[in-house]
Amino acid sequence: MKFTRLENLIGSFSLEKLKKSTIVVIGLGGVGGYVVEALARSGIGNLILVDYDKVDITNFNRQIIAVNNNIGKYKVDCFKERTVGINEYCNVITYNLRIDNDNIKDIFNTKIDFVVDAVDDVRAKISIINYCLEHNIDFISSMGTGNRLDPNKLTITKLDKTYNDPLARVMRGKFDKSIQKKITVCTSTELPLKVKDKSVIGSNAFVPSSAGLLIASYIIKKLI
Repeated sequence: MKFTRLENLIGSFSLEKLKKSTIVVIGLGGVGGYVVEALARSGIGNLILVDYDKVDITNFNRQIIAVNNNIGKYKVDCFKERTVGINEYCNVITYNLRIDNDNIKDIFNTKIDFVVDAVDDVRAKISIINYCLEHNIDFISSMGTGNRLDPNKLTITKLDKTYNDPLARVMRGKFDKSIQKKITVCTSTELPLKVKDKSVIGSNAFVPSSAGLLIASYIIKKLI
């Protein structure tokens, strides 16, 4: 059985709960891709994947879906194929779109157990967070992983507790302090490194991936 070793760890009741759960992952890049990978390998029964982008050669240093055969393909299509290849019983629904206030409600047309915000765009992050708060949906939002080298500095906390994270600083400015305390985030306490070309965010194979796995772990523990 594919999930025998996981069942041995968490029990048959919890595994069955995972099979019945529905998770939305918005943003299938360096962080979101590893969230999907770990959820698929944890027996999640329903995944809703949202991204508008295609696999590009610049993704190869950090994104699990970036292989030569996938260049130019939409990420949602690649991840659906990969997920079903791992767990053929997983129901995968894809949305090839960029999230905004006008279309976000379109992906929430079924009961959702958890939402992962793994997008870079601040306006999209605000839309996702506000929707989840308004509709009482559990969620976690990924903050910045770029220009860092130390995955040991990743942590899960509330937005108001973040520091050394430029993206989190921007997000704190978008919400009142009382709301910040309700927003669970994955953040790095490592100061971003100075890079040669400031117009390009530096990245690697181990910090975004570790953030994705940390988020997936958090979700699984919350569900069971």
